[in-house]
Amino acid sequence: MSEERPFTPRLGRIRDQGAPAGKRLSRQLNKAGARLSKASRKSAFTGARYGTGGAARTGGSRHRHLSRQHMRRVIVKVHIARARGAGPGLFRAHVSYLQRDGVDREGEGGILYDRDQEGISPREFLERSEHDLHQFRIIVSPEDGARMGDLKQATRELMARMERDVGRRLDWVAVDHHNTGHPHTHIVVRGRDARMKDVVIARDYLTKGLREAAEELATQRLGPRRTLEIAGARQKQVDQDRWTGLDSEIETRLENGAFRLGDASSSKERFDRSLLFARIRHLESLGLAEQDGTLSWRMKQDWQEQLKRRARRGDIIRTLAAEFGERESDIRFVQDRAKDAAPIRGVVKAYGPEDELRDTRYLLIEDFDGGIWHVPSAAVDVHARPPQGAVVELSRARAVARSSDKAIAEVAEQTGDIWSEALHARHDPGSKPAYHLTLKRRLEALRRVGIGERLATGEWHIGEDFLERAAAYEAGRSGGVKLSVLSWLSPKMQIDRLGETWIDDLSEDAAAQQQTLKDLKASRQIWLREQGYLGAGQSELMEEQKSKLRALELKRERDTIAVASGRTSVQLAKGDRFEGKLEGHVDLAAGRMAIIGNAKEFALVLWRGSLGRQMGRELTIKRTASGIGWSMDMGRSRGLSR
Repeated sequence: MSEERPFTPRLGRIRDQGAPAGKRLSRQLNKAGARLSKASRKSAFTGARYGTGGAARTGGSRHRHLSRQHMRRVIVKVHIARARGAGPGLFRAHVSYLQRDGVDREGEGGILYDRDQEGISPREFLERSEHDLHQFRIIVSPEDGARMGDLKQATRELMARMERDVGRRLDWVAVDHHNTGHPHTHIVVRGRDARMKDVVIARDYLTKGLREAAEELATQRLGPRRTLEIAGARQKQVDQDRWTGLDSEIETRLENGAFRLGDASSSKERFDRSLLFARIRHLESLGLAEQDGTLSWRMKQDWQEQLKRRARRGDIIRTLAAEFGERESDIRFVQDRAKDAAPIRGVVKAYGPEDELRDTRYLLIEDFDGGIWHVPSAAVDVHARPPQGAVVELSRARAVARSSDKAIAEVAEQTGDIWSEALHARHDPGSKPAYHLTLKRRLEALRRVGIGERLATGEWHIGEDFLERAAAYEAGRSGGVKLSVLSWLSPKMQIDRLGETWIDDLSEDAAAQQQTLKDLKASRQIWLREQGYLGAGQSELMEEQKSKLRALELKRERDTIAVASGRTSVQLAKGDRFEGKLEGHVDLAAGRMAIIGNAKEFALVLWRGSLGRQMGRELTIKRTASGIGWSMDMGRSRGLSR
């Protein structure tokens, strides 16, 4: 006992078992473990330092005692539009589109408002936005929007809450839309605040916090969802041809692609079980599930995506039927046609909103037999949309690689599937650095979709199937549809047009196949005979007559622009150069012509699809033996050769 050390016990509180010390040690161990398990990558931006994080929103919730299902549902969609090269024209076009006719309760244009006024003009807001780098576009769609009455007051409350959350005063305008089954509000927020500082809002707030704020306000206004309402909403999901909450429950219960109904003991479980049983039977009727034993079903591959695709198409068909009075059974989709099906020719009937946040619009085509065809927005060039009435041709897009892709592959084939600017310059000494930069940007765009790889050395690794994958990517971008403009003028305008028209190029055999074309051809021939261009027994124009009509139409258009602008028309001969700004375009029977002019002169040249992105820029054009080549002031030349 002589080796034992004496100690003095220290007494604590009565019935104290030392729990706080154990908790402190546990917390320290957990923190240390969390630090060690963190990944080395940079953490995502949350906006906490800017007062714009989603945590600020969730922390102030007044309805924490309510479960998620008892809150009023609100769909909130957000898109950040960046000016880039488009400038203020992009913002102006969006606000103008939101105010289009037919969106108000009475079918009139949308009424623009802000925090203080209604019926305001967008001019001042757009002038303030002229130099903004970006713009926030928000759609707020309450599930019970029809019960909320005037949405303006609810929108103002939401924006006031948003300003408190982000910690700054925002410059915004809004417009309410009632042209669909669900009233909703479009809000446009400037990219700069009142102090002209760029507005930065965290992603988690835009994707989650703003929706939480909108749901709180809707719940505060209408009260929580009652149990009976929740049950009724779930009951409605049973036979909907879209992705629903019941489908999410089925997905979570899948085991190796199979779904099996479980047992139920309580009345609530039996009700939920009956809903899931009815839903899986509806999916079975759609061909998305197949019964595999008693109370067991095997889901088809990609059933989730097929269900969402059905929803998108259903929304499109209902919108078209309501907006244009078409029967739902008459609306067809170009993508559904066989790859070897004959092209469709028709006229542009109308445009419709496909994504109102991004200003993308689908196209509606009426063929010459009266059929209505839906064309996805991906197939339409946003910078050169054919106007209503234009004659177009629809066909399946062929997988064809760009000329730039072929140039890249040609170099990579000789360098072991490697491409770089230096290697390209060595392979093609006549190519310019500006052209190399264009190829580099193309590779960067392809890399973002998983085609090609950028190496640490700055070079690019090009796989053997590069051309095939690049071609497939191009075909997919257009939605699998190729849209070709046959005439920028409507058939009715072409009948008495002094110029060579698309109708003139129609053969008698082609026109005879469809009564509409046959009537157009006959009407055009009558007018040409009255003008003395067709003689007795003559049904087709001679090449000399077509050339004369083209020259007359072009001269008339030049004279019209010259008188209106007070400038001189310039006709370029071989080797001539002309500098000016791309001012716009004019649609003739022979095709679309670009107007390039300066203070004293202007020139009309044949339109190209790529010109739409250069509107308002300074260009230099030159007539060569092969046609017209052009270059921009930034030194990047384009034309018939690089």
